Amino acid sequence: MSEAATNNGDDEIVTVNFKVTRSFLDEIEDTWQGRGFNSRSEFIRYTLRDAIEHPTFDRDELLALLQAEEDVREQRTMSAEEARERFGTDGTDE
Repeated sequence: MSEAATNNGDDEIVTVNFKVTRSFLDEIEDTWQGRGFNSRSEFIRYTLRDAIEHPTFDRDELLALLQAEEDVREQRTMSAEEARERFGTDGTDE
């Protein structure tokens, strides 16, 4: 499915062991099988490679996103129109 599942001969293959809870392992099992991977190892390699090649959020960005979501739920936000009126801008770049 990905380069993570193959070895082109340039790198030595090594074994990595790590511990997870039984419930998390059950979720991993359901996920790799449900997404059509050939094995749990293939799924984990693919997932790790994807996380390295396509990082999404760092911790600070995630915390800011969560705070923004809380602000929306608590109605501590305003529309763009309200902000333009409050701060006296017309919405065009100067």
